Amino acid sequence: MNAQALPLAGLGIVITRPRAAAEALAATLAAAGARPFVFPALAIEPPTGPAAMDASLARLGQCDLAIFVSANAVEHGLAAARRQGPWPSQARVAAVGEATAQALRNSGFGDVISPAGRHDSESLLALDPLKAVGGRKILIFRGENGRELIRETLESRGASVAYVECYRRVRPAGDPAPLLGAWARGQVHAVSVLSAETLENFVAMIGAEGESRLGRTVLVVPHEAVASRPLARRFARVLVAPPGEGMVPALAGLRAAS
Repeated sequence: MNAQALPLAGLGIVITRPRAAAEALAATLAAAGARPFVFPALAIEPPTGPAAMDASLARLGQCDLAIFVSANAVEHGLAAARRQGPWPSQARVAAVGEATAQALRNSGFGDVISPAGRHDSESLLALDPLKAVGGRKILIFRGENGRELIRETLESRGASVAYVECYRRVRPAGDPAPLLGAWARGQVHAVSVLSAETLENFVAMIGAEGESRLGRTVLVVPHEAVASRPLARRFARVLVAPPGEGMVPALAGLRAAS
């Protein structure tokens, strides 16, 4: 195919996910003709309290439902759980978002509760299996210091809820100079972030020079919870698009409009 015929030909996109995930997405976008800039604004590290995590995992044998909030929760949470033994047969699994659901399927779970449309906690909580949870024991696999919405909502519906905090998110040390140089040359058109925390880290990492360029750049986010953040308003516009391969048609529309 002619390079100019590719849907994202010439579109420069900054990918701020943790490095392994960023490089995987970069390959997908490059195949569609984009020029990806991998600039991780979030890193995943082991939890600060592994003993507390193990104590929470001890409840898994009596758990009715395990909710995974991210693909990182699947990777690190399942590894920790399987070190303690096989997954209990009575514990169903649920995921916030399709990427997390697919990670669970790839890990051997055939029946995953997950919203089909929007990829956020609110959509998961709107599903029928998350409504009738009175008396149920639920574990939420997540990073340290995440949102409280799922736990608070399920407890208000009568469930007993505990966390398995199986990783922590940190701001990595990164050199913004190469990215700022590409930005100055007009090669950066969009920045993709998955969370408000990543957005905050990114803006802090690029410094004043980078901030001065946000008003001419599109921000790409997976849902309105990130789009509504005050920092998002510094960008020229905000595009809400599905994560992963779902970004390609949305970004193609952005290129066509440019």
